[in-house]
Amino acid sequence: MFPIIPANSATASGNDEGIFGYGTSGSDVSMTNLVSNAGVVATDVAGVGTARRYVAACGYGGDKGIFGYGTAASHSAVTNLVSNAGVVASDQAATTGTARQGPAACGYGDDKGIFGYGRTASVVSITNLVSNAGVVASDQAATTGTARGWLAACGYGGDKGIFGYGYTATTITNLVSNAGVVATDVAGVGTARAHLAACGYGGDKGIFGYGGGFSMTNLVSNTGVVVTDVAGVGTGRWAPAACGYGGDKGIFGFGTEPGWSPFTAVTNLVSNAGVVASDQAATTGTARSGLAACSFN
Repeated sequence: MFPIIPANSATASGNDEGIFGYGTSGSDVSMTNLVSNAGVVATDVAGVGTARRYVAACGYGGDKGIFGYGTAASHSAVTNLVSNAGVVASDQAATTGTARQGPAACGYGDDKGIFGYGRTASVVSITNLVSNAGVVASDQAATTGTARGWLAACGYGGDKGIFGYGYTATTITNLVSNAGVVATDVAGVGTARAHLAACGYGGDKGIFGYGGGFSMTNLVSNTGVVVTDVAGVGTGRWAPAACGYGGDKGIFGFGTEPGWSPFTAVTNLVSNAGVVASDQAATTGTARSGLAACSFN
């Protein structure tokens, strides 16, 4: 099945498999965990590249992904490409754009991606486009929307994206056109929160979920309209990640429980109708938060 739209940490549905990567378990890590086309999360794969937290990830090229930005000893603009077999490459030699933590990323235009927002010394509204070859462009000259960090993003409508929520606690959303143009703020709905995640489902819709220690979700229609809170299921948490799998489904995973402790490896599957399942009985991989996820293949 040809992917409808690349996916991110917020990824859209379309690809068969997914990958969680990076984050902190008390110290910064670079390990990854693959997600099968049945939504099964595999054990840790030894990481490559700079260990860091509060990274973002999205798809590009129709079947590949990219992790980018984050923070460790300092803010970073490092990126790491993910092959269509889920293999993560070492740090790209040249970094592009403003180093920052807590951005979000999503796909647009079928085979490209965009990183946006985040925090340097203060929150910013910078965006960086990703080509269908995985090349990250320099900061776009004109930025749009309210500066914020620790937000989430996902695809919708087959070839567009949406950024939403973030810190300082807000419900603002910004639509991304199929040409990668970010629109002005749209007054949000639902509970204002940061450190949430988002992914696609159903081929052309999206879902924001968790964050702020909550477990509620907010569905995104195929026209980019966000609906009010849906009562959450599963463990409420901060800073999980999410991606698509199985062509039209999604998964939320990992994070930190309310109160920022303890770290968890809990996962929750999202059906192709946007229904979030309870915590999976068996969790896999190193418990951590501040990671990212995207789909591939």
